[in-house]
Amino acid sequence: MAANITTEYRMNDERMLIQIFVVLFLCINLLLITTFFTKEVFYTTMRYVLFAVTLMSDCVFLFLADILLILNYSRYTIQMWLCLIMYIISSLYMFVTPVTLTAMTLERYVAICLPLRHAELCSPRSTLHGILIIHSLSSLPCIVFLSIFFASASYSSYTQFRICTLEIFIIHTWQGHLTSAINQFYFLIMCITIVFSYVKIMRAAKAASGEDKQSTWRGLRTVGLHALQLLLCLIQLWCPFIETAVFKINLMLFIKVRFFNYITFILAPRCLSPLIYGLRDEMFFNALKRLALCGLRKKH
Repeated sequence: MAANITTEYRMNDERMLIQIFVVLFLCINLLLITTFFTKEVFYTTMRYVLFAVTLMSDCVFLFLADILLILNYSRYTIQMWLCLIMYIISSLYMFVTPVTLTAMTLERYVAICLPLRHAELCSPRSTLHGILIIHSLSSLPCIVFLSIFFASASYSSYTQFRICTLEIFIIHTWQGHLTSAINQFYFLIMCITIVFSYVKIMRAAKAASGEDKQSTWRGLRTVGLHALQLLLCLIQLWCPFIETAVFKINLMLFIKVRFFNYITFILAPRCLSPLIYGLRDEMFFNALKRLALCGLRKKH
């Protein structure tokens, strides 16, 4: 009895900690999104537009992931059609962030290694096309997974009340294997892109001199941070399968693993975005500082 009470208190503490983190990250991201719209140069430059896409994607994903986590912790059941809508949106934006990070890495590669073609390849029109391609690529795994579910599930199953988890959509064992294979394929392509860009920028950094050298090494550090953020985001794609395996072994271990995965692979990568562009980018940081100072002055 005492052990159950202790466990319940620990779970409540974990829930409270997660809510604090989520609210904090959402507030920071919303402040950064507001800053993005304060200067024309931000929404006409590809790297800033892609940065805004990751912020908006992170906000949507964090909000839905938090709702699903609360529902899971409380063992609250909802109709499967509503769970399906939440899963579609969260699945889409789970991929949007890593795919956008890969696109941002390629933008840095073009800016440093192909500077004469940067204006042409990274124009506002190309940025719009890039965002459409990012969302198309991000939706493919979800489309494949849901097509199998729609073909296999009965009509009555959509009105059933269930605890909303990924597992309720896996009707056949091979669905999980197929999803894992698609995730690993994306992981491989993104890793190859990151490594290719990093090596090319490193060569450019060694060959550059003076101010160009400083700018190139700064770009190299940015790509390095993208690589770390991308790695954490991509590990997240494997988390549902790890959690499913652990759930079959021990319930308490499953709860601990899920909490660790949520903090490490969902929250942590999404707090790196403000660090990479919100604080490290001088122009964006100055605009952010002016916005924050104006807000404080208005309060006084």
